[in-house]
Amino acid sequence: MRVLDKRARKLLKGRLIRGLLFLSFLFGIVGILLTSGSEGRAETKPSLAILPFLVERVENPEKGVLCPVCKGVRRSGEIMPGSQNTLTDLLYTRMEANGTFQIIAQKKVEETLLPSLSSIQTGKKLEADFIFIGYVFRFEERMGSSLGVERPASVSFDLHLFRLSDEKMVWMGKFDETQRPLSENLFKIGSFIRRKGSWLTAAELASVGMDEMLGKLPGLQELEQ
Repeated sequence: MRVLDKRARKLLKGRLIRGLLFLSFLFGIVGILLTSGSEGRAETKPSLAILPFLVERVENPEKGVLCPVCKGVRRSGEIMPGSQNTLTDLLYTRMEANGTFQIIAQKKVEETLLPSLSSIQTGKKLEADFIFIGYVFRFEERMGSSLGVERPASVSFDLHLFRLSDEKMVWMGKFDETQRPLSENLFKIGSFIRRKGSWLTAAELASVGMDEMLGKLPGLQELEQ
């Protein structure tokens, strides 16, 4: 009987070890499948081309300017040299942090730009799924310091997101602001706090505006409908 008990225990122990090894093998396979699945999902992010911001000027800054994309009328003004680069860099930084899209490298976009190609054609040549087209209408620097100004910063720009599969504009955002003191509108205390409670430079005001604008960007499911 003792010999049989030993054999039974040995047999049971062997089965238990084989069972544990089999379970470990199964868990390993499941882990590999889950990892490869997540990598597959990451790889299927839609690609996004971000075109450099374009400057839209008029001869008389006192007159309104027409957005070439959406045909909306914007208040024009002075546009500081290099302001379009500031906005383009801000947009790249924000969208890379957003994580919704696979961002096409800025250098590749710039190398693809040709005068003979429209914005949509450029996006298709880049094999992008979506494309951002932006225009700056006003980028006036403050005259003064963060404590007080003779003239506050004033910025106006638009963003348009196109889905290239059907060339449809699926979202647009606009920012148009000349910074005002809190005393002029106490109902905008939240806006005042977001602006650090001080007089911003044009680049700082544009950065705040970019955050506020992109905060309203719909989710991917809505953009793909």
